[in-house]
Amino acid sequence: MALETRHPAILRFGTFEVNVRAGELRKQGVRIKLQEQPFQVLAALLGRPGEVVTREELRSKLWPAETFVDFDHGLNAAIKRLRDALGESAENPVFIETLPKHGYRFIATTVPELFQREQNQSPLKQWVFPLVVAAPIVIVVALFVLDANGLRSKLWSRSSAQPQMRSLAVLPLTNLSGDPEQEFFADGMTEELITELSRMSALGVISRTSVMQYKGKKKKPLSQIARELNVDAVVEGSVLRSGNRVRISAHMIYAPTDQHLLVETYERDLGDVLKLQREVAQAIAQQVRLKLTPEQQVRLHQAREVNPEAYEAYLKARHFDRTRHQEIKKAQRYFEYAIQKDPGFAPAYVGLAVSYLSLGDFRWLSPRDTYPPAKQAIRKALELDEKNCGAHSVLAWLSWQYDWDWQTAERQFRYGLELCPNSAVAHGTFAYYLGLSGRGAEALAEIAKARELDPLMPDVLIGEALINYHLRNYKAMIEVGRQSVASDPNSWLAHYLLGVGYEGLGQTLEAIPEYQKAVELSESDQDPTASLAHADATTGRKAEALKILREWHRQSETSYVSPYMIATVYAGLEDKEKAFEFLEKAYQERSSDLPYFLRADLRMDSLRSDPRFQDLMHRMNFPQ
Repeated sequence: MALETRHPAILRFGTFEVNVRAGELRKQGVRIKLQEQPFQVLAALLGRPGEVVTREELRSKLWPAETFVDFDHGLNAAIKRLRDALGESAENPVFIETLPKHGYRFIATTVPELFQREQNQSPLKQWVFPLVVAAPIVIVVALFVLDANGLRSKLWSRSSAQPQMRSLAVLPLTNLSGDPEQEFFADGMTEELITELSRMSALGVISRTSVMQYKGKKKKPLSQIARELNVDAVVEGSVLRSGNRVRISAHMIYAPTDQHLLVETYERDLGDVLKLQREVAQAIAQQVRLKLTPEQQVRLHQAREVNPEAYEAYLKARHFDRTRHQEIKKAQRYFEYAIQKDPGFAPAYVGLAVSYLSLGDFRWLSPRDTYPPAKQAIRKALELDEKNCGAHSVLAWLSWQYDWDWQTAERQFRYGLELCPNSAVAHGTFAYYLGLSGRGAEALAEIAKARELDPLMPDVLIGEALINYHLRNYKAMIEVGRQSVASDPNSWLAHYLLGVGYEGLGQTLEAIPEYQKAVELSESDQDPTASLAHADATTGRKAEALKILREWHRQSETSYVSPYMIATVYAGLEDKEKAFEFLEKAYQERSSDLPYFLRADLRMDSLRSDPRFQDLMHRMNFPQ
């Protein structure tokens, strides 16, 4: 397609003057030597000021179809010569904006030479012409100020053809390699692109959990997917890795009208994969006309190189199931390998810290074996990248669960969300913290935000149930728990929290089958097992509770058993001395079960009036 231009023969911008017909560029009257191809590029851009002129359009103008040439090299060279002539750089453009891999836009104001000639005419024309030109402008300004009969909004709405963008979803990138072993790479690139976009506060970005549900399914129309996710735009695409080269193809549509906003391909070496991701994110931001902060603009233009082996190991680590013991251990080894290959790669330290936290939170290792190395990894991550939002969220969790430093925890939660406002996980985790602090309205607002960012997340009901657990709202727990069990009968957490709701309302016999199902589905996780033993003890089945205690004491000789969970069973057996003995052990080892459960745990209700319990709460600095 031929590139159409529209401009008078002579144009001025800044201190420059361009005579298109004569092929001349002058600066303050002095002619500047400029070769033919760079001048043709300038003429094309001046013909459509403020609009994007694509690289393909420039190809057709500068090089006919039958011409054999290295187009990318030739155009890049022409642009460089043009920038040199104008005295600017790609990093700090004054006249020409680059849209990576897409095209260019002339961003300065141009003035036709017609204005200059009119000033040399008669005095009458010198007055009449400016008035003729200015009159419509004055009228429009006056109407906008007065907004007579709402005309301002009507004019504005007609002139604004760009769709209004508030939210988008990035669908799982298709693995074009044909190798199933490379699925981890495609999924990882999808997640990393979502993470990059989630930093943009002006745009809601659907989280990974919801979009991954479309992976491998029969293709739906993008407009239908947009409705299901309640977003304005959808990005789909593919990724191809060949040796150490990576190519991403991206296609974005505005869902209400099926308008195509972006169809582009981006390619780099694997070592420059962070730059590649930010190029794609920047292109999306430009297409939806996001107003980025200076800090966000700097980040999109800056990215360090990463060791290819380190990045591959990092993506493999993130591909493992983060709720299973052996999978977490495998992920941990890959994170460690990534750090070994590239000690300056901050995300690998964050991943390593999360692995330690998971091993501790699931009680597969003791707090002493997990939280100190997690803190060390996070300190290193923040030393390398102080703006890593994931690192701040992990530091918030550590401050809450291990240091019992509530103020630092809240400060870090908020700062992490400031850096990545579209993280559903961060909003959900902060909600748990707020709920535990008794701030129910704030907690439910955070859960609502998490639901908005991850509408198909299967655990969103679990999140609501956990908030109600901290608020001791057992009626709501039962209502949400029933919905959660109905939507996912194999979720042990759903059965467990439903059981807590029943027991909280005094319906312990109804709670016991739910606890039993939770123990079965979780493969004997200590939390539902402790609740089952506590319920057995309080309903006269003390022999069953003692059997669980004996098994735990035996297990503790070779593996970690939470002293807090042991204390809950002794509380159910009304053995206060033993209960406080194990609560003190939990305190000494800084068990994360204490800050998470102690304030709201109904299993501890029989101990709350004891001064020793109040002293423990005081020593842990619980917020009032």
